Amino acid sequence: MISAATLAQRLGRIPKVLLFGAAALIQLSLLAVMVIDRIEILRDGKEVTLQTRPVDPRDLLRGDYVALGYDISQLPAGALKDQPSHGQHPVVFVKLAPNQDGVYEAVSVHTDPVPVQEAEALIRGHVIYGASCGPQRDSFCDSLRLRYDIENYFVPQGEGKALEQLRNQRKLMVVAAVLPSGRAAIKRLLVDGTPAYEEPWF
Repeated sequence: MISAATLAQRLGRIPKVLLFGAAALIQLSLLAVMVIDRIEILRDGKEVTLQTRPVDPRDLLRGDYVALGYDISQLPAGALKDQPSHGQHPVVFVKLAPNQDGVYEAVSVHTDPVPVQEAEALIRGHVIYGASCGPQRDSFCDSLRLRYDIENYFVPQGEGKALEQLRNQRKLMVVAAVLPSGRAAIKRLLVDGTPAYEEPWF
């Protein structure tokens, strides 16, 4: 077994330029993995159109992104009510189905993936509020507030306020790509049903 002193001595013999190069290579590799993962979602994910809704006034525009809330962000727990939540912010799967206008709405909430029909989709989310009810504070409440990791969208400088106003007027919709695993990413924004912003793959 190599002692810490011996290891430090051996590392000290390696030129610093090689150490910096190795660190840079690791960072680039991690970045590449993130880019490839996002490309997979945008390329292979099923497109679902989601209605945005006004968000809490405290959740104001910060920097160059718009905070997004959805009609599917707050849902009744349904069959999950009073069931063990297994953690403070448990993962759940929401079954979505299109309404007559083609906008996807929540059908049911589950703790595990469930089968879906061709027109349906299953989106993965975290329970932010609503998983700490019951005598032991470890059961689902009757209402759940969820996050899907598609709540922020970066926009060009100076364009966020106008989008926030459209969001608050319910004129802004999001087309998200959703993989069978439930992972989602924003693919484009629609203003009054017309594409306004298209998310590049990288």
